Amino acid sequence: MQDTDLKNKIKKVAVDLFNKNGYHGATIRNIAKEADCSLPMIYYYFKSKKELFHEIIMKDYFNLLKKQAKQVNASNVLDFYTRLIYQLNYLSDYDKKVYRLGIKVYLTYEGDRELIEIMNRWEKTIQPTHYKLLSSHLNADKDTIIMTRVLIRLMDNLIESIVAKNTYIQKEQIREELAVILQNQ
Repeated sequence: MQDTDLKNKIKKVAVDLFNKNGYHGATIRNIAKEADCSLPMIYYYFKSKKELFHEIIMKDYFNLLKKQAKQVNASNVLDFYTRLIYQLNYLSDYDKKVYRLGIKVYLTYEGDRELIEIMNRWEKTIQPTHYKLLSSHLNADKDTIIMTRVLIRLMDNLIESIVAKNTYIQKEQIREELAVILQNQ
């Protein structure tokens, strides 16, 4: 087995065990056993369970978010957000599990203080990013700050349903819910 194959296998097993047992319930020993490798091999790639978990969140989760956003091409804001949410239905099993871990850290259910602080700093960029996108598309008479906050909460609920609860949501339903906020866009 090649180096990168074993490292990816370790990460895949770790993602499964972190989802199943939580960050504190998963052990390096169990990860090694499930990955069918020795403890020294785990430590060859990752200095600690913390480093392994951090790589999954900092690399895999944030890369997944960037990849999802780049895949969306839309001519209007309603189409953009509809596609952004809808495509989550088609994430691979691994990506959904990574996304679930990211959500758990975002909600402070998993991870350590350092990772939660990183997530908190990232969260502070969400509203300005969406505000900037929406402000150029919404009518001047609408309160864009309120609309942005409501949109983010709706997106959180839709993402939670698709990723955390593993519920398939049809594109039309997503569009209808978003249209309530992004009327006539």
